[in-house]
Amino acid sequence: MALPRPVVICGPSGSGKSTLYNKLLKEFPGVFQLSVSHTTRQPRPGELNGREYHFINRDQFQENIKQGDFLEWAEFSGNIYGTSKKALEEVQSNNVIPILDIDTQGVRNVKKASLEAVYIFIKPPSIDVLEKRLRSRKTETEEALQKRLSAARNELEYGLKPGNFQHIITNDDLDVAYEKLKGILIKSQMPLAMATGSSSSVVNSFLDKPAASATTVNSSSQD
Repeated sequence: MALPRPVVICGPSGSGKSTLYNKLLKEFPGVFQLSVSHTTRQPRPGELNGREYHFINRDQFQENIKQGDFLEWAEFSGNIYGTSKKALEEVQSNNVIPILDIDTQGVRNVKKASLEAVYIFIKPPSIDVLEKRLRSRKTETEEALQKRLSAARNELEYGLKPGNFQHIITNDDLDVAYEKLKGILIKSQMPLAMATGSSSSVVNSFLDKPAASATTVNSSSQD
């Protein structure tokens, strides 16, 4: 039986990618599930192990890397982040569509693993808009913010290069961007539903959206 096709969502911090996929998770519970990543960083206030991340120490993470347990992994600001093969397989085994929130380095590694996924890049209207969004959070020092902006420029360079992503969505208006995202996913998951003869009422509630939602993407998924 074919497994649900994973959705890889990538974009610089401040692009709104997490807001977009969280809207999916809220509107379609039981259809999508975030594949929870592992990290060596310390939990922040309010975060729970196994919900936001699987929190493990650096020695354990490096041992898991040696064992080939990770589909992808990357280091940022002194902490390692990665997606374990087991975490992804657990989501798929429940006939749920996994969402992977990873950076461009992670995307490169996932592609090396030949994962049959839908690759979507979320971009801000401009780097200036992105900077305003990051500054409005008021959660980082100037040094940390500049590091994020530098990383964002690198991610945008990779994300906008033809062939690296199947779809590019400009998040200028959240509601418009969300409709584009849904349209892309309806089109990408429909072949699987037809092949497996899926009769899940929850899956059908997603796939039976009006055709206009999907056709909107034809002219603007590369915005």
